[in-house]
Amino acid sequence: MKQIQLECTVFEGENSVYLFGADDPDTPVTLVDAGVAVEEVRDQLQSALASENLSFADIETVFLTHFHGDHSGLAGFIQEKSDATIYAHHADADLIERDVDAWESLFEAQKTKLNEWGMPVDKQEELIPFLEGVETMSDGAPTVTRFEAGARFEVGDLTFETVHMPGHTDGQCGFVVDRGEGNELLSGDALLPKYTPNVGGADVRVDKPLQKYLDTLMDIVAADYTVAWPGHRQRIDDPAGRAKYIIDHHRERTEKVLNVLRNHGPADAWTVSAHLFGDLHSIHILHGPGEAYAHLSHLEADGVVENTEDGYVILDSEPVLDELFPAVELA
Repeated sequence: MKQIQLECTVFEGENSVYLFGADDPDTPVTLVDAGVAVEEVRDQLQSALASENLSFADIETVFLTHFHGDHSGLAGFIQEKSDATIYAHHADADLIERDVDAWESLFEAQKTKLNEWGMPVDKQEELIPFLEGVETMSDGAPTVTRFEAGARFEVGDLTFETVHMPGHTDGQCGFVVDRGEGNELLSGDALLPKYTPNVGGADVRVDKPLQKYLDTLMDIVAADYTVAWPGHRQRIDDPAGRAKYIIDHHRERTEKVLNVLRNHGPADAWTVSAHLFGDLHSIHILHGPGEAYAHLSHLEADGVVENTEDGYVILDSEPVLDELFPAVELA
């Protein structure tokens, strides 16, 4: 397996895509994720393939971790050049195929959330053109072969086992591969080495986004993978430890959300976000209040807060947050 670093023109950190079969004639040439559909990234990927005496036409299979353009953007271009089979979880497949109804439904859900979160009109006007341009991060409309969680694919002598890891998106998946040293996880954006993946704003289709993401993190802890290969930056040598850290991070952020309500409430998600993250621009206009919403709705589900016409209000002034989060011990 070769890790290929590609520029990411929108989000923080280089994208990582993974190439299999470059040095094994018995393994079909396979990519995990595909990068943003802009010329400079396409050229970078082409150069990386050429260094292995390969071209786009040699790619037989592409596994996509989720629908975001920085991961799926070049899938259509690759399929056009090679007739590669593109695999993705069914929950994200329509968006990857650029289905008009699926994208329109997502846009409408986003606009609804922006109003529910209390986002000011000027910030909506700044954000919406960006959201409408997100679809153009994909080049072409690939035909996607859908899979369900737990599907297994034989790639030469390797087996790719799919693991559904929702939270960041509804169809976010990882791929588990044993190359001889135990189970390795190709984690996409479910587990990142530096930033914590956005939940709440990154895919507004996800119901109870924080709870689903916490479940995903606990599944990573339980699986005890030997290493994780993320969708951005470098390998994670202690996936379980990183997952525990992110769980603890979200517990601390929930305490900060409660402190905003204690000091400034009632407050909507936009107001909470402003206290947590300050002034926001570009995609962060969506991600900031989305993150606040994920934590507020997590508290609401447990009866700690209530969403009223005036904003979220505290019902339980001294909740036991340990009951809302998995118990983990940090190293």
